[in-house]
Amino acid sequence: MIDYFANNLWQMWAIICVFCLIIELSTGGFFIICFAVGAFVSGAVSLLGVDFFWQIVVFAVCSLLCIFMVRPFALKYFRNHQSPDRVSNADALMGRIGTVSQTIEAGGYGRVAIDGDDWKAESENGKEIETGARVKVVARESIIITVSEVQ
Repeated sequence: MIDYFANNLWQMWAIICVFCLIIELSTGGFFIICFAVGAFVSGAVSLLGVDFFWQIVVFAVCSLLCIFMVRPFALKYFRNHQSPDRVSNADALMGRIGTVSQTIEAGGYGRVAIDGDDWKAESENGKEIETGARVKVVARESIIITVSEVQ
C-alpha cells in the first residue's frame, strides 16, 4: 500500500490542487490559487520520478513565486477594471426612468416601478403625478426616491 502511494504521489498533488481551487472559488483573493499552482507543478515533477523531498521544495518555491510575482498582477488586472466612479445598488437609480405604479399625491408619496422593483417616491416639485406617468429619478433619501415627470 505504501509502495503504491510512493509511486503515485502525483495523485496526492492533484487532490491538493483541486482542493485549493475549490477553496479559491469561495475566497476570490488570488491567494489560495497560488498553492494550487505549486501543487500542479509538484505533480508534474512527481511524474518525472523526482524524490518527495524535492517535490516539497518545488511546491514551496512555486507557491511563493506565484504569491509574490503573479498575484499582484492578477489583483491589479481584475480589480482595476472597475471604474472608481461606478455606482451600484440604490445609487445606480439616479437618472433612471420608471413608471408611476401608485399615484404620487401632491406633497405626499406614491410608488414608482423601475426594472421590476417598486420604490416609495415623492415628486420633486410637490405636484401630483398620476399612475402610468413616466418619471426620472433625480434624488434618493434612504429608501425614498424623488422623481420628476418626463414628457
